[in-house]
Amino acid sequence: MNYRHAFHAGNHADVLKHIILLALVDALKRKDTPFFVLDTHAGRGRYLLGGVESRKTSEAEDGVFKLAGEPRLPELAERYLRAVEANNPVGALVAYPGSPLLVAQALREQDRLAACELQPEEAQALKELFAHDSRVAVHARDGYAAMKALLPPRSGETRIARGLVLIDPPYEAQDAEYPQIISALRESLERWPAATYAVWYPIKQRRSLLPFFRKAAALPAKSSFVAELQVRPDDSPLRLNGSGMLVVNPPWQLEQAIAPVLPVLQKVLGEPGASTRLEWLRAAG
Repeated sequence: MNYRHAFHAGNHADVLKHIILLALVDALKRKDTPFFVLDTHAGRGRYLLGGVESRKTSEAEDGVFKLAGEPRLPELAERYLRAVEANNPVGALVAYPGSPLLVAQALREQDRLAACELQPEEAQALKELFAHDSRVAVHARDGYAAMKALLPPRSGETRIARGLVLIDPPYEAQDAEYPQIISALRESLERWPAATYAVWYPIKQRRSLLPFFRKAAALPAKSSFVAELQVRPDDSPLRLNGSGMLVVNPPWQLEQAIAPVLPVLQKVLGEPGASTRLEWLRAAG
């Protein structure tokens, strides 16, 4: 794979993904019992916004930097910015935390994270980042294979009943990626049906995603919804016009917490023609 997230760290897609990710982790923390998080495509964990890759694209300028400049935001957005700022000097934004680091910062002593990364250099950086954190296990392996191997999770002989799986692949071959995601979700739901599954997906032309949504709606889950942010009109197959999160088995009232954030992200990060979507694919009941 040639994909490197350093070129895109802190962009509009990261903002949406990480706001929802932190909301999911915070929902798990409402109960005292331990939970397990599996990050299937974890990356290196931290990215320098002044690095060569980030400067080449400047995508963070239209993402986290814009949001950080807003004086008042909904609570979920404020919570996200506090998590980002925790990795930076006071009053500066020089590093961006990836998904595994954001999750690890939110974990309690009894909770666990397994972070998978296939690219050797990225996996090594991830291992170094969490070398002294006993709550985090880094696996230099394919994330889909890890779903088969690590779910349902256990702590010794005890099965961990609650948790979250984040599936955030690079989508280098999109036509092949979506069937693989659906297959992995179906198998994992059979083994760990009570867990929440969150899938990030890119939007270039939304109509191309319709088969994915139909198959996601048919999964053996209690409920599922999608939350999307498109920062420009849906008319270019060559650009990342937006992104979305498919949430399977969402926590109670999560969609109500997300709802007030989406129009703010549209206003702050969007160009003319930007839009949002929050829609159930499969409703509980």
